[in-house]
Amino acid sequence: MKRTKQLIDYLGREYEKKTVKSRLMFKRATKVMVRGGSHSLRLWKPYPFFPASAHGSTVTDLDGQTYLDYWQGHYANLLGHNPEVIRQEMEPYLAAGSLHTGFESSAQIELAERILASLGQPGLKIRFTTSGTLASTYAVMLAMGYTGRHYVLKIGGGWHGSTPYLLKGVKFHPGRGFSQVDSAGLPPEFARHIIITRFNDPDHLEKTFKKYGSKLAAFILEPFIGVGGFLFCSPEYLRLARKLADDYGVVLIFDEIISGFRFCPSGLQRLYGVKPDLSLFGKLIGGGEAVAAVVGRARIMENCERAGVSGLRVNFEGGTFSAHEEYMRAGLAMLSYLSSHEKEIYPRIGQLATSLRQGIEGAFAAEGLKVVCTGGGHIAVNGSSFFMVNFPVKDNISYSSPEDIWDPARSDVVLREEALKLALLINGVHVVHGGGCLSTAHTAEDIEKTIEVYQQVARIFKKFW
Repeated sequence: MKRTKQLIDYLGREYEKKTVKSRLMFKRATKVMVRGGSHSLRLWKPYPFFPASAHGSTVTDLDGQTYLDYWQGHYANLLGHNPEVIRQEMEPYLAAGSLHTGFESSAQIELAERILASLGQPGLKIRFTTSGTLASTYAVMLAMGYTGRHYVLKIGGGWHGSTPYLLKGVKFHPGRGFSQVDSAGLPPEFARHIIITRFNDPDHLEKTFKKYGSKLAAFILEPFIGVGGFLFCSPEYLRLARKLADDYGVVLIFDEIISGFRFCPSGLQRLYGVKPDLSLFGKLIGGGEAVAAVVGRARIMENCERAGVSGLRVNFEGGTFSAHEEYMRAGLAMLSYLSSHEKEIYPRIGQLATSLRQGIEGAFAAEGLKVVCTGGGHIAVNGSSFFMVNFPVKDNISYSSPEDIWDPARSDVVLREEALKLALLINGVHVVHGGGCLSTAHTAEDIEKTIEVYQQVARIFKKFW
C-alpha cells in the first residue's frame, strides 16, 4: 500500500467533519477518564463516535449520523440492538417490581437448566458471573484447584479477556510472534506459567503436550477463534486436544463466549461432537445484559464447594450483580427465542453473511485490489454470520492462522484496523477488526447497501494503492 498515512489523514479529516459532537464529547471525557473512556478505545482512532440511539441493525450518533452496525455489542446482539423480544419479556417484571439485586432467584435456575439441556451432556453444573474475563479467570482457578498444577496452555492469538492467568500470546510481535506478555503489572511467574501453542497445528500441539503435559492444569482454546481472525478449529484438532488432555490429566476448556449459541442454540462443541471439561459462555446468553457462565463436569465445578488437592476450595463467588434477576430474565428470553426459531435464524444469517463476504471480495477485485474475507462456514457449521476483511501483502497467504491475520509481513494490519474502519464510518458502516457479525435484524437490503459502501471504499483505496 502506497501513501497509507496520507490515506488515513484524509479519512480522519472526513470523519471529524461528520462527528463534531462526538469529538467535543470525547474532549470532555479525556478530562475525567484515562484516555477518555473505560472500554474499547484501542479500537478507535482518532476518537469514538458517541451513540444517541441503537435499534436493530443500526446505531445513530450524537451528530445524527446513522451507521449499519456489524459489531453488535461485541457480537452479543444476535437479535440486533434493543430487540422487541427481550423488551416484551422484561416489561411485566419491571412493572411488577419483581426484579432484585443480591438474592437468589428462580430465573437463574431456569436459565441454568436451559443452558445445560442445550449441551446434551449429563453430569454438568453451572455457575454465573458477569463477564467473560471473570469466567475465564474462574475456569483457570477451577482447573488449578482440581489438578494441583499451575501451568496453562493457550493458543497464540487467542483472547480470553483481561485475566492475569492468560495475558500472554494475545498480540503479535514481529520477529517474536505470539510469545510475549501483553500487560504490565503481572508477576514474572505468571508469564512462565502460560505456555503458547499454535492454532490448528496438531504437530505443534503434540510436541507441546509432550514437553509440558505433566505440568499443565488446563488447555484453553476457542473452537471459533475471535480476535485471532474469525477462524474455525478443525474437528481433527479438537479431537486431538481432547485425547491429549485425557492422556495427561489436563482440564480441557472451551471458550465459547463468542461462539456459544451463535451457530446453533447450543455451544459449537455440540456441532463438533467434542466435549470439554469446562466451557465458558457469555454475550448471547444474557440477551444483551451482563451475563457469563462457567459450565463443567460436576467433579471439577464442585471445587467451589469443597476443598481440593491443596486443602482449599476455589473462591468462585461471583459479585454483586452475578445472576441478577433482570439479566437472567433477558437471557431466558433470548435462548427461548433462538430455540424456537432455530430453523429460520441460523441458515438465513449464514446465507446473508456469505453474500456479504463474496460481495466485499468482489468490490475490491473490481478495482484490481485483493482482499480475503475470513469467518466463513466450516464443515461442522451450517452457515457462519461472521466476516473479517484482510489485505494480503503476498499472493500466497492462506489465512488459516492468527499469524496470517496479524503478522504485518503477511497482512496490512494498519489498512484493516485504521484506514478501512474510517473509510466505512464516513460512508455509514461500522465494523471492528475489518468486519463483524450479522444479526437477525440485518436485511438483504442492508447487505446490498453494505456492499455498495465497500465498492465506494475500494475506489477510495485505489487512489492511494
